[in-house]
Amino acid sequence: MLRVLFGYGAAVLATYVVCVLLISQTNLSHIIAMGGVVDTSIRLDAVWHDLSHMYLYLLMVAVSFAMALPVATWVIRRLPDLRLIGYVLAGFVGLIVIHIVLKAILGGSIIAPTRTIMGLLGQGLAGAAGGYLFHRVTSITVLQGNPDV
Repeated sequence: MLRVLFGYGAAVLATYVVCVLLISQTNLSHIIAMGGVVDTSIRLDAVWHDLSHMYLYLLMVAVSFAMALPVATWVIRRLPDLRLIGYVLAGFVGLIVIHIVLKAILGGSIIAPTRTIMGLLGQGLAGAAGGYLFHRVTSITVLQGNPDV
């Protein structure tokens, strides 16, 4: 149980960090496209600001994973060979659903980069990375003399 809770927390935090990095850098690339100057210190400040202020997005990621991962677990119990793809897909779908639901409720996307298919897919891939991390942390690996495992 502790391994699952640790895996959930690690997956949520890792997904949040990757999502925020993608959001920050995409927003900054749009500023550059409009002729603005963005140096490394501005990039770091923007990332730090977004990481420390997008706590509602962190909550949305946590709720999304709290729904997606148990559904994946239910499927995986019936089809155990799909464990890796199941958790990766759960993370991907969970993050995509956040933005689809927000758009349906609010009538538009509040996260600017998700207004494009590439931005939305980027958020989904961040969720997939979180699902992969959950899979790795919660896997029980038996070492049988193989140091590469």
